[in-house]
Amino acid sequence: MKKISGGTYDEERAFYGLNGIEAENISIDGPKDGESAFKECSDVTVRDSFFNLRYPFWHDHGLALEGIEMTDKCRAAIWYSDNIDIRDSKMHGIKALRECVNIKMTNVDVVSPEFGWSVDDITLNNVTIESEYLFLRSKNLKAEKLSMKGKYSFQYLENAEFDNCEFKTKDAFWHSKNVTVRNSHIDGEYLAWYSENLTLINCVIEGTQPLCYCKNLKLIDCKMVRCDLSFERSEVEANILGNVDSIKNPLQNSHIIVDSVGEIIHDIDAPLGKIEIRK
Repeated sequence: MKKISGGTYDEERAFYGLNGIEAENISIDGPKDGESAFKECSDVTVRDSFFNLRYPFWHDHGLALEGIEMTDKCRAAIWYSDNIDIRDSKMHGIKALRECVNIKMTNVDVVSPEFGWSVDDITLNNVTIESEYLFLRSKNLKAEKLSMKGKYSFQYLENAEFDNCEFKTKDAFWHSKNVTVRNSHIDGEYLAWYSENLTLINCVIEGTQPLCYCKNLKLIDCKMVRCDLSFERSEVEANILGNVDSIKNPLQNSHIIVDSVGEIIHDIDAPLGKIEIRK
């Protein structure tokens, strides 16, 4: 195991190809503006260090990162890598994580447009994320205590579980498959259109035109706030607590139970799903 303590490194591929390296209190920064500091490495541990240059971790196998700060200049920080554990860190560069497998993130703050594209097997615990496009075409994701702010989040996501999360987003979960969300708050617009096998349990859903064109959609003990034109052409089984502003054209095999509904809209030449007002 090669051990490095302290120092600033700005040359191209500063630690290229090393197998077994433990670094702490280092800075990847400087006027030489070198890229790809830890490219093609394996069994890498980095603690309490600063990253201000591009592409530091590409094609790596086995990364343990703790107390790391990546600035907005640390572009495309971790790509094409596997077996990654990130803790107590900041990832603030664009496209910070892509095409990676087996990732764990704990107590991490992310500010990164286009974060987490095409990743497989990722676990998030107490993570905050601000991202315009988040986890596009990713799969096998588990998240607990995730707080996120974005626009086009979780599109084409497959096989995911979320628990005790906060979402501030629009167009989330479009075309997603096999997703379960529990005990969470989703505030956005046009939620989960074209999704398949989406289950929402004990969630609060806010925003216009949610859950349209869905297949095998289930809502269990959820609340819907400011939700108009809900469920258009969806196949849905729902038990909703409280009021829904309006429900529009759920498909024939749907069954929606609700305390009250402001308006039921049926303006297509097709049978309407069953809407039952709880007594």
